[in-house]
Amino acid sequence: MSALLTAFRSTLSELATIGPDLSFWRDQTAVLVVLGIAGLAMSVLVVRALTDSSHRGRHVSVPAVLVPERDPRRVVRHAALVPCGLGLVCFAIALGDPYTSLTREEVSESGLRIALLIDASDSMISPFIARTLNAGRPGEAAFYTTVGAAEHFVALRQAGGYQDLMALVEFGDEAYVITPFTTDYQNLLLSVSLISDRVEWETFPDRGTTIAQAIHQGVALFRAFDFLDASGNLMVILSDGDDADVSVRGLALSTILEEAVEARVPVHFLRLKFTRGLGETIPDAIWQPAVERTGGRFYAASDEAGILRALAEIDRTAAGRVSVQRYNTDRARFPPFALAAVALWSVAALARLTVPWLRRFP
Repeated sequence: MSALLTAFRSTLSELATIGPDLSFWRDQTAVLVVLGIAGLAMSVLVVRALTDSSHRGRHVSVPAVLVPERDPRRVVRHAALVPCGLGLVCFAIALGDPYTSLTREEVSESGLRIALLIDASDSMISPFIARTLNAGRPGEAAFYTTVGAAEHFVALRQAGGYQDLMALVEFGDEAYVITPFTTDYQNLLLSVSLISDRVEWETFPDRGTTIAQAIHQGVALFRAFDFLDASGNLMVILSDGDDADVSVRGLALSTILEEAVEARVPVHFLRLKFTRGLGETIPDAIWQPAVERTGGRFYAASDEAGILRALAEIDRTAAGRVSVQRYNTDRARFPPFALAAVALWSVAALARLTVPWLRRFP
């Protein structure tokens, strides 16, 4: 039902984006059908006028003073014809198969710009038992649990009806952009699936863990897409947190995180360490205050339930709207007109059935 309502709202919102550049693939067909409907209606009226003898010879003359005043409701008894006629117009336009050629539009939708950062370092080979997240995967390594967590998070965003712009970054000593920002969830899930291949992971070139470098690369990705001046940005790190370095190539951790603060990119850090709660690993004391400075949260997950709770909380807090530019060529425009026709006819029928003095409805 939620998906249906979302589709209904998005389809109707298209009406506001349709301009005077509307063209038709089947305009002649629409004209012929409308003329046929009009001709059929006129034929029915003529036949009815010729065959209706129920009131012939029954006229009675009465004094003018006895003629009752006209009921003001008679003026509006044909009101149901208004939405019916408008629905017919929308139906005719939809029947003509309207389309617009090259279009450029800016659309505001529910969602955020989210960068997913997945740790693929050697330390991720440590076991993390997660029966659901690791189902069908080649092992119980924390890396596979991290991949399962990423897929679960994307599924949560899909189920929530969001239209996020999501990117995927894989990191070790260096950080690599696997998929730049895209609205195509399936493409992102394919990328996640590809990096989770055993051979692909075993040949990953950088086996250390440098989380600060990943954050730096994530901010650079937002900058490359010119998103830093916009609200609705978010970074999600999935790692075992085995990194106590406070500087990267001469840049202090505080400086790197200041980039995220200035760019208004809150960082949510999901640390996965089996049976290790918050504060039970040394790097927790470094990363918890660091990411909270950006406006994000630090989650120490010691089991699968903790991962699922953390992802659900991130999903709940990751609410907002993003503006995206869309370019289309020969975009079909009949759905909003067809939907408008059905809606108008439904209103007319409902008015006729529920208001007794609306006596005229074809």
